[in-house]
Amino acid sequence: MTTRVALVGATGKLGGIVSGVVAETEGFELVAELTSASDLSEMDAADLVIDTSTPAVSIDVVRHAVERGQQLLVGTSGWSAERIALVRPLVQAAGTGAVFIPNFSLGSVLATALAAASAPFFPSIEIVEAHRETKVDSPSGTAVRTAELIAASRSQVGPVESPHVDQRARGQQVASVPIHSLRRPGVIARQETILSGPGESLSIVHDTIEPARAYAPGIRLALHAARDARGVVIGLDNFLDIGIRVPGAPPADPGVDEGGVPGQVARTTGA
Repeated sequence: MTTRVALVGATGKLGGIVSGVVAETEGFELVAELTSASDLSEMDAADLVIDTSTPAVSIDVVRHAVERGQQLLVGTSGWSAERIALVRPLVQAAGTGAVFIPNFSLGSVLATALAAASAPFFPSIEIVEAHRETKVDSPSGTAVRTAELIAASRSQVGPVESPHVDQRARGQQVASVPIHSLRRPGVIARQETILSGPGESLSIVHDTIEPARAYAPGIRLALHAARDARGVVIGLDNFLDIGIRVPGAPPADPGVDEGGVPGQVARTTGA
């Protein structure tokens, strides 16, 4: 049975990648491609709505799809846990599924899981993320998700130590974790989580090098998951058995072997 797909934000960078993946994935048919300025009624014939629009438009896309009983896959940045909590009751009442993916990169998921698993052992944690200058929101959805998982993993030891947070240059705090956002040409996507303790530090870095190759395996995995999901699901890690125990996080569902993580580099360094 073919799943009819409507893609909102089809003219954007991520939208273009998603469009190509949908076109080559068996069992899915792209029946509508919308821009952020399109009338949302154009997506009404779809079984699954994929949103890669902008933070300002995304909330209307989600509400429109939920009201019509459509399945949702949201790749738009800016969806914090607090914002998702506002639509969770709507999704549950509709009996449908909404999958929110802060980052389709499998390497990024691993880097975030490593940071969260390490977080209880270090009193000081900060995140530095960089994206191209055209990214309209900050901090990134990946950085917000990382900070939220770090906070969850530290539920037994308390918030991170963040001195001088009253100073604007100290970054924006998310779940007690300072996040510093860089927006500049010459970079695609990069995140470094720096964990510091007495006499040592641990840096977990993920770089996206080729977005189309880096995101495609995660998009395929999310497509199949979103088609049958029920309720709200946050993060690609829910569909991957990555073998990393994150304190305070629910166990991940069994995943799919995508055969490698091309197009990206992840590294962990200690100093």
